[in-house]
Amino acid sequence: MKHVLLLSIHLILTSCAAAGPVTSYKPQLGDIVFQSLPHMPVIDAIEGSTHSPYSHCGIVVKQDNVWHVLEAIGPVRLTKLERWISQGRKEEFAVYRLKPAYQSKVDAMITAAEKFIGLPYDIQYDMDDEKIYCSELIYKGFLQASGERLGKIVKLGDLDWRPHAQVIRAIAGDPPPLEREMITPRDLSQAVQLEAMLPLEKHIIPQQ
Repeated sequence: MKHVLLLSIHLILTSCAAAGPVTSYKPQLGDIVFQSLPHMPVIDAIEGSTHSPYSHCGIVVKQDNVWHVLEAIGPVRLTKLERWISQGRKEEFAVYRLKPAYQSKVDAMITAAEKFIGLPYDIQYDMDDEKIYCSELIYKGFLQASGERLGKIVKLGDLDWRPHAQVIRAIAGDPPPLEREMITPRDLSQAVQLEAMLPLEKHIIPQQ
C-alpha cells in the first residue's frame, strides 16, 4: 500500500486541466507557491485532515534564466514553473511571499533547501533529514537561513485525521503515530513571515 501511494505521487506529474487564466503572476525569487494536487487517497487525507485546499508547495527559484520550483514530490528536485503549475488541479495555484523584513533571507533559504536535492520523498511525514516532504523542505530551508520557524509545527493527533484513518494507518502504521510532529502546507501558509500575494486560481505567467 505504501509503495502504491508513493507511486501515485509520481503519476501526479502527468495530470493537467484546462481552465481559463484569471490574473497575471510575475514570479519573484523565493516565492512560496501552493497548489491542490489531483484527487487520490493520500492527497484527500492531507487536504481533509488540515481543512485546507493546499496539498503541495514549493519555492520559486531561477536557474539558467528560467523559472523553476524547488519541490519535494518524489525526490527533491527543480521543476520548470510551467510544468509545476500543470500538475495541480485545474492548473490553479496560490502565491505567498516573505514580507519585506525577511526578503534578505531568500538567497540563504534557497541555498539551504537546495542541499536536500536528490533526497527521496517522505511518505511517513517525519521531520528527520533522511527523507523530505514538500512543506518540510521549505520549513527547514527558512529555519537554517533565519533561525526562525516558518509556520506552526503540529502533531498528527491535532489534525482531523479520523475520517482518513484507513489511509493514515496504511502509511504510518496501526495505531497511527498521533504524537508525530509535522509542518503541513496549511500551517506553513499561515506563517506570520508570509503575506498572501495571489489566491488559489489560475494565473498567467508573462513572457520572460
